[in-house]
Amino acid sequence: MGTWQISADLLARSRFVVSPRIETAGALNDLVRPSDPEGRALAAAHGEAFRGMLEAHPVRRAVLDHSWRKGWISDWLCLPPAAGGRTFEEELGDVRALGDDLVRVQLAESSSTGRLPEVLGRDGVAEEAAQLLQWVWTHVLATDWARRERILRADVVSRTSRLATHGWAAVLRDLGRDREWVGKGHLRINNYDLPSRVLPDDADLLFVPVNHRARWVGWLLPSRYAVYYPVAGALAPVSGGAADGLERLVGRSRARLLSALETPCSTSGLVATTGMPLGSVGDHLKVLLAAGVVLRRRSGREVLYWRTALGDALVASGTGAGSGTEPRSSG
Repeated sequence: MGTWQISADLLARSRFVVSPRIETAGALNDLVRPSDPEGRALAAAHGEAFRGMLEAHPVRRAVLDHSWRKGWISDWLCLPPAAGGRTFEEELGDVRALGDDLVRVQLAESSSTGRLPEVLGRDGVAEEAAQLLQWVWTHVLATDWARRERILRADVVSRTSRLATHGWAAVLRDLGRDREWVGKGHLRINNYDLPSRVLPDDADLLFVPVNHRARWVGWLLPSRYAVYYPVAGALAPVSGGAADGLERLVGRSRARLLSALETPCSTSGLVATTGMPLGSVGDHLKVLLAAGVVLRRRSGREVLYWRTALGDALVASGTGAGSGTEPRSSG
């Protein structure tokens, strides 16, 4: 479908919410098909363990293999949250509640062949799907969730503030590529030439930010719908060099390094980007690590560094304060 037809009453009742399960689905997508530097860093850090888990659990492997085809994500994977403010474990119960038969139907729809292997005919398919997400949450996201959640909630605050001052048309236009309010109650959700779907007036409609290049929608017919979108500015480059305020706070060299770490980068990459000596880069990174403004993780033979939420805030406040510009979406 290219558009959803949404009544004024339904749009007025719609909500922005944060979903740890949908964030986990985005991380799962990065493990399978990373599309940006942060996703590639995540896949490099966890890919070997992830592949080992799949080899040990063939049903999970089959679930994963049939959860994507070109232009389509399986409905179980982008199932709309029942509400906001729930824990990952509570949201995982929604997947289990689908039951084996419905999960199999949804996997058949998203399979590139339309046929499922015999292993997915066994009992427990819904539980294996839930355990696939559980592994990603436990091994990839749980320790990073506090940081990610702060970014997601900041996005929600920004969107609702913009809604109050500019209205829904401005907010919906900024939810990523192919998303726009096209008038007469229609929200474009993609560019496919398909009939518009009329959402019931008593439906639940949620808008859910993700730290990923999300361009998905999800539904549980007849009454639960969700639009997933990339968090504002999560993948956007910071324009310009280090601001005077940031330089005065942390020093010129460390400000340059922070500004350069808009995406994960190795020490040698920072040397090439900034022109600073290798020893100097290493010394300054130690200080930034100790201050909690950058993180690091091994990726193959390299160690990648990237900014924490605190580092992002320092750079954003330095380069954007007083500019009057809106945050730029990565979609």
